[in-house]
Amino acid sequence: MRILIALAFALILISLGSALFYLMRDRGTSNKTVRALALRVGLSIALFLFLIVAGQMGWIQSTGIRY
Repeated sequence: MRILIALAFALILISLGSALFYLMRDRGTSNKTVRALALRVGLSIALFLFLIVAGQMGWIQSTGIRY
């Protein structure tokens, strides 16, 4: 489970980095930046929903740290 979540975070960061790369390289002449940012948002939402479902199903447990 930890590997899956870490992989999702890595994909989100890679997508963010590629958006920055396309922003600097293309100077707004193509839609690659928009597509990379849309992919990042989609991955973030999917990870958030997965964590909610995994918590409800009992696949992950709370650490017990109170705030």
